[in-house]
Amino acid sequence: MNTLATIVDTKALWQTVVAAFIAGVGTTIVFSIAILGAARFSEASREGRGGQAVAFGTLAILGLLATLAAVVVGVVVMATK
Repeated sequence: MNTLATIVDTKALWQTVVAAFIAGVGTTIVFSIAILGAARFSEASREGRGGQAVAFGTLAILGLLATLAAVVVGVVVMATK
């Protein structure tokens, strides 16, 4: 068992698995919020609810920006390692 521990750094491997899971789930949730905002924006603007349309449009834009930021951070992390 000690040989396996010296060949594979299990702590680093575990940290990588957890970070990948959090990044994957987090990015998915943020992008789904952007989709929700875009869909509700479309619906609210069709029904003439201007205030809600602005709020949902803002939500869609913020969700897309957060998704883009997550992708950029991921690329930067991969490029520096």
